Amino acid sequence: MTSMPSTRPYSGLASAAPFWLSLALIPLVMISAINGGWTLILVPVATWYLFSVLDLIVGLYKENADPQTPETELFWYKAITIIWAPVQVMTIFGAMIYATSTDHLNGWEQWGLFIGIGVISGTIGINYSHELMHQRPKLERWMADILLASVLYSHFRSEHLLVHHRYVATPKDPVTARYGEGFWRYFPRVLCQCYASAFNAEKAMLARKNLPWTDRSNPFWRYWGLQAAFLVLSVLIAGWWGVLLFATQAFVAFFQLELVNYIEHYGLTRKHLGDGKYEHVQPHHSWNSAHRASNWLLINLQRHSDHHFKPDRRFPLLQTYDEDEAPQLPFGYPVMTIAALSPTLWRKVMNPKVKAWRARYYPEIEDWTPYKTAANPMPR
Repeated sequence: MTSMPSTRPYSGLASAAPFWLSLALIPLVMISAINGGWTLILVPVATWYLFSVLDLIVGLYKENADPQTPETELFWYKAITIIWAPVQVMTIFGAMIYATSTDHLNGWEQWGLFIGIGVISGTIGINYSHELMHQRPKLERWMADILLASVLYSHFRSEHLLVHHRYVATPKDPVTARYGEGFWRYFPRVLCQCYASAFNAEKAMLARKNLPWTDRSNPFWRYWGLQAAFLVLSVLIAGWWGVLLFATQAFVAFFQLELVNYIEHYGLTRKHLGDGKYEHVQPHHSWNSAHRASNWLLINLQRHSDHHFKPDRRFPLLQTYDEDEAPQLPFGYPVMTIAALSPTLWRKVMNPKVKAWRARYYPEIEDWTPYKTAANPMPR
């Protein structure tokens, strides 16, 4: 069973401070831009490896906040996600102006600088946009759109809200990684399928209102407009080289997003009940991690089962689950995403866990082939 609600206070900056550690990555970008050379590795090392080491030091955190905590006590938690959009945009284009107007960084160093910026805009920016897109206030949804446009991945909002949450762990969800599917086969598949599924989902919503996809209410117009604005700004700052730098950080960002998508539901499937009907989403349909430091970095994204249970629940209130209710990853996302880059290593670690999961939750299913190949009927 899940842990009992914690009595720790939730008002005040001190309580939310660990989730503000992401701001410490911005000075590292400045150091890299000013010095170049070996300092270009500071951002990737701090993001991918430092928090993995911290996970080993500070361990797990399994307490739960009271999910009925009022919004008024969550101000400092919400604030970091809302301010991140202007912080990220200023970082991207401030670094572009500085790097391309001085002569102490050669072309390779400028490119390396924007790889590091992409690590931040992917690990932090897209993750924060994920939190913001699930909320009701228009300001937060706009911040989500700005963050996603700054990495040329605006369609993620439509795909995530209209497709993933509805069809997760079924053949109709592109980002549910199939059992045995390596990341390098998964990545090009989702790049193609997710854009199409996002556009078709919005088109279908408009059709139900007897409107064409070209209607101005289609959010893709906003997606395209924001992305075009950022590309034009890149050209104005540094010409086509600016576009290449901007595209570099964007690629690194959504590459990391899809790495996370890959591990979140790998091999986990909802039972087909017949006639295109599937069981409801349960906690055991998501991989979870209770590692404290990486949950600071990722604002509790690793409490993924509860996110699918209540998608609009604010990140400090997401509940964790014990092993008897939801499958657990052996490490936090930073380590697991690195492992996913090696299909052989990934299968060695995760396939036995998936088999154990199948035996525990679905002992009655003897033939898993339709689930492995996504050959079950599409959900109705």
